[in-house]
Amino acid sequence: MNKRLLSVSSLIALFLVVAFFTTGNSNHTNKKGIPTVGILQLVTHPALDQIHQGVIDGLKDGGYTAGKTVKIDYQNAQANQANLKTMAQGFSDKNEDLTVGIATPAAISLAKAANGKTPVILAGITNPSGSKLVKTDAHPGANITGVGGDSPYEKQIAVFKEVLPKAKTIGIVSTSSDAGGTYNAKKMTKALEKAGYQVKNYTIASTNDMQQIATTMVGQVDAVYAPQDNGVATAMKTLVAVANQAHVAVIPAADSMVKDGGLVTFSNSQYEIGYQAGRMAAQVLSGKKKTATMPVYNVTKGNYVINQQTAKTLGITLPADIVAKAEKAGEVF
Repeated sequence: MNKRLLSVSSLIALFLVVAFFTTGNSNHTNKKGIPTVGILQLVTHPALDQIHQGVIDGLKDGGYTAGKTVKIDYQNAQANQANLKTMAQGFSDKNEDLTVGIATPAAISLAKAANGKTPVILAGITNPSGSKLVKTDAHPGANITGVGGDSPYEKQIAVFKEVLPKAKTIGIVSTSSDAGGTYNAKKMTKALEKAGYQVKNYTIASTNDMQQIATTMVGQVDAVYAPQDNGVATAMKTLVAVANQAHVAVIPAADSMVKDGGLVTFSNSQYEIGYQAGRMAAQVLSGKKKTATMPVYNVTKGNYVINQQTAKTLGITLPADIVAKAEKAGEVF
């Protein structure tokens, strides 16, 4: 009888040990050799979609192919702050090996959920140190690093001078709740004023405000600058429709915003921003680099992008040198 009880007890103990090792680690996919990367995107629009694709391709070139050597858990908050918090916490609860934040609000939510533990890679964050995501760009110092996405302001001012030589007053519209957009608007304001322009700033609280604000703005300025701002990018077609009707050109910060009707710009590649973030993520996953000592990378690769249809609508003949450069290395819409 005692031997029988001992045998049963031994079997129960063995079952519990096996159950612990087979279920207790089941959520941590890298125990199987396949890490899981959570990608959190603020909202759907072309610029952020290009960054997303760049991340996937950068990971692949770094040895992590989606569905084969890495599992991608992609979430899109559709500009909803509550969604950002819930999705970021969901990544943390699932014990993802690494997360990627596309746009500043997404990155901030991931940073809070990670609580200094899970590596977070930034993708297209305009001002990482100013947003308190890293200590400094050169020395991030913790579990967060990635790729910045600041605009080439001086080159964009050169576009204003060459394309719109008679413009004296520039309107800039940004979203009050978008930290990156506000930062871009302030930097461009200073740069334009230094270059001799008068600048008028306008803000929207949400994309629903664009029609009204744009209507007011185009009656008071000679041209419009649309910064790297998620709300403005989402409402770009509305802004362009209003501006075109008043025959006021919109020069945006990003190439995707030219596709949505902006006249022309010199833009850093959004895809390249995502690609470099993906490569950094691959280095962290492989253990080759640590986030604390990886400097924030700033993309400087860019090209001219033009919209010939918008130029025709506005009756503007774009400079031949800009058209030639866009046709050779940039994009023409």
